[in-house]
Amino acid sequence: MNRLKGKRALVTGGTTGIGLATAKRFAEEGARVAVTGANAETLAAAKEALGGEALVIKSDAGDAAAQSVLAGQLKQAFGGLDAVFVNAGVGDFRPLEAWDETGFDRSIAVNLKGPFFLVRALLPILANPASIVLNGSINAHIGMPNSSVYSLTKAGMVSLARTLSGELIARGIRVNVVSAGPIATPLHAKIGMDEAAIKALTAQIPLGRRGSPNEIADAVVFLASEEGGFCVGTELIIDGGMSTL
Repeated sequence: MNRLKGKRALVTGGTTGIGLATAKRFAEEGARVAVTGANAETLAAAKEALGGEALVIKSDAGDAAAQSVLAGQLKQAFGGLDAVFVNAGVGDFRPLEAWDETGFDRSIAVNLKGPFFLVRALLPILANPASIVLNGSINAHIGMPNSSVYSLTKAGMVSLARTLSGELIARGIRVNVVSAGPIATPLHAKIGMDEAAIKALTAQIPLGRRGSPNEIADAVVFLASEEGGFCVGTELIIDGGMSTL
């Protein structure tokens, strides 16, 4: 329970689902944790769930300029960072003919542009060594209908794990990506999936169930800790066999 003792960690989109589960696991492993979110209600709930020592920051994950502001807040509060889980994202699923430029730009901003500029803004305060874990998705590898824009953003994250690793490894910064399959989080309700739709989705998973946020959180802790110290530019797929069997 001390794999991250003394470490300083950031989880973006850390107020619900996978992000909150990961923030809790980071804290359990001894890290000082900061989380970001955009919703006042979930920010308050996360503050209560994580306790007084956690830093809870309102921040727009899709605003490039806001990433520099966030980096400044973290520098002031923590002095630096040892681990980052770039988790914030949106899931917008529509058939091709239903897309407009506004929706396209928002998905790109939150899921890809914001994360890119966040890593850029954090460079001056990242320790040596440090670990960055990006949140990808198996949608980067499968041809799921209505997922075109979401999937291309997640494919970008998988690519960034490799290219940023090649660029930052000399500075002691490892970059890896976790790509999850269907996870039991509020996302499915947000995108309008009812019980029948979730049952149909689950039927596509060889393991016969959706994953839990804690299963992804455990993988992120592994990659962020010394246990994952030989993982560089790696994609860890956690999907119950959905993309491989």
